Amino acid sequence: MNKILCYGELLMRMSPALQGKWIARESMAVYIGGAELNVASALARWGLPVSYFTCLPENYLSREICLELQGKNIDTGPIHFCGDRIGIYFLPQGADLKHAGVIYDRSHSSFSELGPGEIDWEKVLKDISWFHFSAISPALGSRAAAVCLEAVEAASRLNIKISLDLNYRAKLWNYGIQPPAVMRKLAGYCDVIMGNIWSAASLLGMEVDPHIHERGNRNDFLEHARLTSLSLRESFPRCRAVANTFRFDHPRNGVLYYTALHLSGTDYHSPEYIVEKITDRVGTGDCFMAGLIYGFSQAHPPQQILDFATAAAVGKFSETGDATRQDVISIQQSIQHG
Repeated sequence: MNKILCYGELLMRMSPALQGKWIARESMAVYIGGAELNVASALARWGLPVSYFTCLPENYLSREICLELQGKNIDTGPIHFCGDRIGIYFLPQGADLKHAGVIYDRSHSSFSELGPGEIDWEKVLKDISWFHFSAISPALGSRAAAVCLEAVEAASRLNIKISLDLNYRAKLWNYGIQPPAVMRKLAGYCDVIMGNIWSAASLLGMEVDPHIHERGNRNDFLEHARLTSLSLRESFPRCRAVANTFRFDHPRNGVLYYTALHLSGTDYHSPEYIVEKITDRVGTGDCFMAGLIYGFSQAHPPQQILDFATAAAVGKFSETGDATRQDVISIQQSIQHG
């Protein structure tokens, strides 16, 4: 079986316990992650051959990280060693990555300093059948955006399937270019696009109903997802599948979660999940994206693809750290018992 290649920046996540506890303890939790690595970790966990491309400095931290990834059956061969630093972000325990608690410290990281023309993409993409990236990579700067475009153009020439996660991080888009000017070029190469109606508006310029939250009706949200999916497929003819996730705060301090998949003119919906106890919100979307790739790669029926991806994302809420530790059997059992 040919490999799946996940492309993006590896990050060290510093996760302090607040109210000064991290200072008193003189320690804080550290996780190795990043959106695309989280996807790769899940796919490797589920038995698929997966490679990972990122840029790391040549030092002992990078070597230890590579050994850890290899131990998870992730092929680190494509990793490019250059530059001086690994990107870092700080996120307090229990916080949401999209909210104000995140502090980025990734300027001038090895990944963001990579420039076009430095990578032999024919070599990197050899024996690759699926290329995955997210909107976080081109958000890092004009150089990163140019390299990302170079990568998807090469993957397209080689008839490799391409998937895109519309991760929108407003704090990262600060280099003077509006996201749609960059992302619409990249989306034109994609076979599968995942996000939600709001990220599609912010990153791709799709229309979003500004009053949709006021109604708060599942049917209205799913209908909006259908219309957004149709607009995406019309704007980007190569795209054959669009997935949308919906995650709302729930009165019992948890979340309400459900998803939709538009494929070949048909719409599929997941059940609603109420997750009352949240251990960690980071990586749920990455887990959902991995579930989509897993299902498509196994040629599963569309509803089965969506149900697996959704159950995997829901399970991630109960795990600490960036990447899931769930296996295929436990996810399937959660669907049966759900």
